[in-house]
Amino acid sequence: MSYSKDLREKVIVYLCEGHTQREARDTFHISLTAINRWNQQYTKTGELVDKKPFRTFKKLDPEKLKAYVKEHPDAYLQEIGDAFGCSDTAVMKAFQRLGISRKKRQSGTANKNLNK
Repeated sequence: MSYSKDLREKVIVYLCEGHTQREARDTFHISLTAINRWNQQYTKTGELVDKKPFRTFKKLDPEKLKAYVKEHPDAYLQEIGDAFGCSDTAVMKAFQRLGISRKKRQSGTANKNLNK
């Protein structure tokens, strides 16, 4: 989780008043690495915009996975993992991220004799 923009601005103002980064660390209880990074970003760009994280699928391309599932709708997770060179857990997590459900039967398969 990143620090708020308000706190980052307070730290930069504190540094601009002539305080050192170590004094800012002790005052705001933030690591020197973060303070240094914010200071460099502010001197280069003049802004303290929080960067959006760059995320990508490590093993499974979502488009290829969707195409494979469309071609092989009855394939098990292990079979899909073998086709992509990864584990069935990685396939399951990719399905969760993509919102794909792989349930093979309807929910509510209770014993009919119990309902009588």
